[in-house]
Amino acid sequence: MRLFKKILKITGGLLAVLVFLGGLFLAHTWYFKPVSINLFFARTMIQVMAESPEMLSSLRVLEPLGITGHNAKLDDESLAAGDRFMGRMKEAYEVLQSYEDEDLSEADRMSKRIAATMLGVVVEGERFRFHTFPVNQLFGVQNGFPSFMESTHQIHSVGDAEDYVARLNAVGVKFDQVLEGLRERDELGIHPPQFVVTKVLEEMRNFIATPPEEGILMVALLDKMDDAGLAEADQARIAQDARAAIEQTVYPAYGRLIDHFVALDGKVEGNYGAWSLPDGDAYYRLALRLMTTTDYDPQYIHDLGRSEVDRIQAEIMDILAAEGWDVSGGFTAAIGELADHPRFYYSDSVEGREQILADYRALIDDVESRMEPWFGTIPDALVDVKRVPEFKEKTSPGAYYQPAPMDGSQSGVFYANLYDIKATPTYGMRTLTYHEAVPGHHYQQSVQREQEDLPFFRRLIPFPAYSEGWALYAERVAREMGLLEDPYDNIGRLQAELFRAVRLVVDTGIHAMRWSREEAIEYMLANTGMAESDVVAEIERYFVMPGQATAYKVGMTKILELRALAERELGDRFDIREFHDVLLLGGSMPLDILEQRVRTWIEATRA
Repeated sequence: MRLFKKILKITGGLLAVLVFLGGLFLAHTWYFKPVSINLFFARTMIQVMAESPEMLSSLRVLEPLGITGHNAKLDDESLAAGDRFMGRMKEAYEVLQSYEDEDLSEADRMSKRIAATMLGVVVEGERFRFHTFPVNQLFGVQNGFPSFMESTHQIHSVGDAEDYVARLNAVGVKFDQVLEGLRERDELGIHPPQFVVTKVLEEMRNFIATPPEEGILMVALLDKMDDAGLAEADQARIAQDARAAIEQTVYPAYGRLIDHFVALDGKVEGNYGAWSLPDGDAYYRLALRLMTTTDYDPQYIHDLGRSEVDRIQAEIMDILAAEGWDVSGGFTAAIGELADHPRFYYSDSVEGREQILADYRALIDDVESRMEPWFGTIPDALVDVKRVPEFKEKTSPGAYYQPAPMDGSQSGVFYANLYDIKATPTYGMRTLTYHEAVPGHHYQQSVQREQEDLPFFRRLIPFPAYSEGWALYAERVAREMGLLEDPYDNIGRLQAELFRAVRLVVDTGIHAMRWSREEAIEYMLANTGMAESDVVAEIERYFVMPGQATAYKVGMTKILELRALAERELGDRFDIREFHDVLLLGGSMPLDILEQRVRTWIEATRA
């Protein structure tokens, strides 16, 4: 016993010293330059995440540790919070540059280059901080908040449900902070296009005209509590509190946003691209650099788009002619006749829409069973298919993907927009599945998030040219896998690629060449064969997201160039599974760094 006490005394003292030294180390890491670049990456990521309770709820990296306080809070959207963020990013960029390349491993040098690209654009873009529209028809706070509560806020206990209500009560502050930023933009003369004002006013008015018990916020809460099996008494109490929060906090907050946009309606007269904003040409060029991770100028991207439109349309016309369609009237007439044929559509009914979702799920099951010969890494995360919430489907894109949280508590979700049944022809469903789910966004992002040897920030960051380029490339690989043998399904694939080529033309047209909304809509209608409802939603998306639409085709083109290079250099030693692992296991990255990674692999394989 005496010996045990002596050991305890010695080890206890040692533990105290270790705790003290550990505290000093952590303090130094937090307040000064970390001793290693990976500690710097970790510190910066923690700082960013700590400022965003909504991001933490989405990722769910703290919940397994029993840390849940963030689930009762919303992000700080104030100007002061924006100032803090910009200050932190500038400081991080400066510290990052102080790590000498010769002191770093090859992997750390790549991480440094990726972080430098990301932080460099953020720092350079500080002067364009207010060149955005935080309330817009596509991803504004007014529809983002209800979507977040419905899709991201999880309820497994009474405490989770009470956190849900706490977030409802926090909306007033959040929306007032957004209003602060909107007023700052107003003073700077930065206004959204007229259609944005009209559509968000209609959306917000409809939202608050819906009785609370019928709205998405209450319906989602009741469904979540029921699924969690909470006691009826707790459900009744929390539902009453939620209704009060919606009536007394949420709806009045929307009312204040409505008042601002009613006043703004008198100041906005037209629909103009980025060129119309202060120093708009420079802003658009930076947006292109951010979205494509290249220095391509608008004219080059525009010309590339037109060339690809001609090529892809010719391929589609050849297939239509071979299938017996009349192509004498040109592409617009031929693709319009195809799009109008009733054989390619589901019934415009509840049952028809349910069948669409069921068929999407069956397509996912099919492609997942065929992955092994083409892909060396299979992630654990699952994917589901859901309908875009009806309250926002009129202005949402045709589909989008939401990643699975990192704790595996939910699947990733492929959201399909079923507002207009004519926007879902059967010949386009396979390609949409492969783009949004497998082997597209869900597959790529799940692989990225599960790479535990990467710095945490590299498991999360989404460079659009990489991620969207991969998803478009995945559509093409699906055909190689034998998944698009029907000629009409191949038309669907080509039409999807054509859509991305048209995007190069209209995005640069809107923001650099001063096209009107109507000109852009007319061009896309004539050159894609898409439903008019989809075309309008897409064109209006490009107005509020300058440059983003160019990422897809630019990224895919680079990936195809790198694959051709590898096949040419390696010959019989080229392995498609290894190539895909090289593209995917490093996570999302700028295209020039991706090219370096592929070239390094080629040299190692040849050695």
